[in-house]
Amino acid sequence: MLNFKKGGIFSRNTEPDKMEQEAENSAQVLAVWGSPGCGKTMVAVKLAKHLADKKKNVVLVLCDMTAPMLPCICPAGDLESDHSLGSILAATHVTDSLIKHNCNTHKKISYLTIIGMRKGENEYTYPAHNATQATELLDHLRDLAPYIIIDCGSYIANDILSAVALMESDAVLRLVNCDLKSISYLSSQLPLLKDHKWDADKQYKVASNVKSNEASEHMEQVLGNVVFQIPHSPELATQMLSGNLFADLALKDSRGFRKEIEKIAKEVFGC
Repeated sequence: MLNFKKGGIFSRNTEPDKMEQEAENSAQVLAVWGSPGCGKTMVAVKLAKHLADKKKNVVLVLCDMTAPMLPCICPAGDLESDHSLGSILAATHVTDSLIKHNCNTHKKISYLTIIGMRKGENEYTYPAHNATQATELLDHLRDLAPYIIIDCGSYIANDILSAVALMESDAVLRLVNCDLKSISYLSSQLPLLKDHKWDADKQYKVASNVKSNEASEHMEQVLGNVVFQIPHSPELATQMLSGNLFADLALKDSRGFRKEIEKIAKEVFGC
């Protein structure tokens, strides 16, 4: 059980003054979004692990209710608890204590907390939630944690939490593969976000899962200018297949991926 610090989620290996300073000096909430299969979860998880490895307290929120990602990112035995995002959003009002009760902590990564749907659950497992509950969740997370990374679902038309996260976050990583289908998908989704709430200035366009045969000239023709280019990593793909995304990337062919994650963390969070 965590001994919760007043006003915060974390207590393990954390000095109160340091945590408060982190919260004041950072852009707290990052939403990761893109077309299906573009690597949103892999990027979100690795960013969260990067921050946690640097002893930064981070909450990773997994929004997908169609295919819950919590069982896909780490073995169940690595988690100290088994709670659900659905229990938070099912409440009439979201509170600090409700969020704390439904957090999942990782046995091996002290600075990481995860919130997501459990294996076998779906959007109909719990009562329907609305934008108010989704907004309350994000607002309370801002009070509880210095860094929040939200792995958004692709289909925002029916995903209230992801849509709210995209509009309310401090920054957005907009992932896109180097193909016309991915571009077409994003073009179909963007009108669903209200213009006055969808701040283009906070978006980082990211070319994701870039393979060696996708030359930069071709990428620019398809995607336009991108801020980050995340290369394909066979080692990462293997981790995804085995459901162990919190494992370290140790092979040489993952060096480019690791460096790009470091660049994103420095640009977005300043660390």
